[in-house]
Amino acid sequence: MFRVGDKIVHPMHGAGVVDEIVERKVNGVVRGYYSLKLPAGSMQVMIPIDTCEVIGVRAIHSCDETERVLGEIPGLEVQMDTNWNHRYRDNMLRLKSGDLMEVAKVVKGLTGRDSRRGLSTGERKMLHTARQILASEIGLAQCISYQEAECRVDQAIHA
Repeated sequence: MFRVGDKIVHPMHGAGVVDEIVERKVNGVVRGYYSLKLPAGSMQVMIPIDTCEVIGVRAIHSCDETERVLGEIPGLEVQMDTNWNHRYRDNMLRLKSGDLMEVAKVVKGLTGRDSRRGLSTGERKMLHTARQILASEIGLAQCISYQEAECRVDQAIHA
């Protein structure tokens, strides 16, 4: 169980800080929720406490671990399927895994594909989401701004 002030990661929204723990009645059922404040766009996400483990919510990685991920990005070889549907499904599974290195693979692979061939609207949105997930965790773990974390990601990808 997390507490107010804890830094946690939602696999599909990125990292944020638990702002408060509240009870809400939804469809006649009272449940506890973590109110997660995300650094990107000041978005607020409500996460049901009883399904956190199933969703894949976890504590953020350490500064050293995020630095290791950034260091490995330049050397990542990402194989992307040529079929759009297969590629989208594979990348969605990577994002949902909650694994920061898998998210980095999505960012690296789609960024490379965008520079070579361009991206569809769906893949462009996926790239934006993956970058947000990656930068938000790096920013919180390393105590730097979201913008600085985005710059670090860009530097690693283009190194």
